[in-house]
Amino acid sequence: MKMVLQTLWREDEGQDMVEYALLLGFIVVCAAAILTSTRTQISAIWSTINSSLSSAVSNAAS
Repeated sequence: MKMVLQTLWREDEGQDMVEYALLLGFIVVCAAAILTSTRTQISAIWSTINSSLSSAVSNAAS
């Protein structure tokens, strides 16, 4: 049993996939945090653009 545990401890096959999965998970969590924190700012920018475009269309139609 001790020999089996030592073999498993030294074995490193599949280690790369675990590291890539952890890295991908970290990137996803960071992206979600950034998008969540900037959601209101992005919404405000789009509202400003929408108002400006609506105003321009109204002025052009007059």
